[in-house]
Amino acid sequence: MNHFKKFIITILVGVAALASEFLLKQPRWAFLLVAIIGSIVAFTMLIEMIRTLRSGRYGVDILAITAIVATLAVGEYWASLMILVMLTGGDSLEDYAGRQANKELQSLLDHSPQIAHRLVNGQLEDIAVEAAQINDQLVVKPGEIVPVDGKILSERATLDESSLTGESRPVTKKIGEEVMSGSINGEESLRVEVTKSAEDSQYQTIIKLVKESKEKPAHFVRMADRYAIPFTAIAYLIGGIAWLVTKDPVRFAEVLVVASPCPLILAAPIALVAGMSRSSRNGIIVKTGTTIEKLAEAKTITFDKTGTITAGQLAVSAIHPTKGFNEQRLLYYVASAEQDSSHILARSIVAYAKNKVTLTTADSLEEVTGSGIKAEIDGHLLKIGRAAFANAQEIPTDETIIYISCDESFAGTITFQDILRPEAKQTVASLRNLGIKRILMLTGDHQAIADDIAQQAGIDEVYAECLPQDKINVIKGISASDRPLVMVGDGVNDAPALAIADIGIAMGAHGSTAASESADAVVLKDDLSRVLRAVEVAKDTMRIAKQSVLIGIFICILLMLIASTGVIPALFGAILQEVVDTVSILSALRAKND
Repeated sequence: MNHFKKFIITILVGVAALASEFLLKQPRWAFLLVAIIGSIVAFTMLIEMIRTLRSGRYGVDILAITAIVATLAVGEYWASLMILVMLTGGDSLEDYAGRQANKELQSLLDHSPQIAHRLVNGQLEDIAVEAAQINDQLVVKPGEIVPVDGKILSERATLDESSLTGESRPVTKKIGEEVMSGSINGEESLRVEVTKSAEDSQYQTIIKLVKESKEKPAHFVRMADRYAIPFTAIAYLIGGIAWLVTKDPVRFAEVLVVASPCPLILAAPIALVAGMSRSSRNGIIVKTGTTIEKLAEAKTITFDKTGTITAGQLAVSAIHPTKGFNEQRLLYYVASAEQDSSHILARSIVAYAKNKVTLTTADSLEEVTGSGIKAEIDGHLLKIGRAAFANAQEIPTDETIIYISCDESFAGTITFQDILRPEAKQTVASLRNLGIKRILMLTGDHQAIADDIAQQAGIDEVYAECLPQDKINVIKGISASDRPLVMVGDGVNDAPALAIADIGIAMGAHGSTAASESADAVVLKDDLSRVLRAVEVAKDTMRIAKQSVLIGIFICILLMLIASTGVIPALFGAILQEVVDTVSILSALRAKND
């Protein structure tokens, strides 16, 4: 039985008990109704408590169970009912918050490749990805996701592997080279020979890693549980001494009624739900309250590079004209030609040229597959693309580069790189000021590129050329003293690391569903500073939650001491407990305010 059903049943039983007591004048029926539901709830809580203890955690359930049993044993069933309402209501509130957060996200499997185009006797047929057999020939259309691992049969292919490897540059592959499932094809259709079945391909391997990581959650003690043992011990001590001195078991029940741990059970979840709501208003979906608790105590943050620390899109970094040309003239020629091109870098060039030069329309434009484009601009023949195509010598560089020739003479180059997000450096600095001890960058990109981006962002720990399993190994190697650990990423290759980290935060605005599904929190706006905001909200939420819990505990201890003298009857004690709950809840609700 879930918590919400328990809450509804408790309310209905309470209504029936009130009718029996005050309308039908049958207090015995009222007692039996409350006793039955109280026994059932106490028993289910006992089972949950045993499971919790077996998992290595502890909680406040034992005190609640004792309070229910003690009040029923001495006939104070109305006090039992009030305790039951608070317990089942608090659990329902936590469940509701978790369900609402998860509704914002979609399934990982729904976004994995589902259909493949198999080539049979020169004809295409659509098949389920699972039906693709080794040695089958598949056709991947422009912009489609490669469905299974395979070997390229086309002369040349341009692929976007950034969500798998983290490398920001489009990758060019030749006939016979391997291609991974999950890669995105470029502008030309691609023929692939299947080398691995769907279940053994790269994309499905990543999904398996996510599932395995989720099945091994990190041990974490919730805030309310930390106060449980001392609070329970104090309650038993005060109640036990009162019973021992007075020889009256009712005195023990009266102490436990005001000691009912509702401030722990209600105040903390309400503060966490309020914090989750506040996060949502700031463009961050937090899936559970436990995520906020962990995030508030985070000591280490690891960032993916491409699409997380960087914008994830190649931008013009430099224009290098040869003698006889200048930057403006070269940009004018290239951007004018590229504005009508489907070339993968065309959009970056045109965007860079905006407000710098006035473009013209090409007199002619021809796409040369695997080489580049030819265009006629103002009577001049432009060739833009690979070195050999533009009559140039290959230049060794870690950056993406295109070569330009004008009237068959080499005219210069344009280089591209994945640029740092404008908010990245300030975000990293502010995270350090919040008390984050270590900040790392994990990326599949080359070491030189990774080091350059990390230096710009102010990150001093860099792990480059990482595959998904490498990222998991780095995270597993972080010591307990540097945890909780946060992983921030956006690509499919980040999904296993997001799942295994203490807290996974996905950049969900343009990132993969795989990352969002495996993460504990999702940033809905394309803004890295939201990660900083998430930490700030979490810390503020936990500060308010602790204050609210401690206010409730101190008032409860005071009431326990008074109740031990016998001046607070059990039913009146339950009413006073409601006052304590109200004060704690009102304090906890401050967490929703920005």
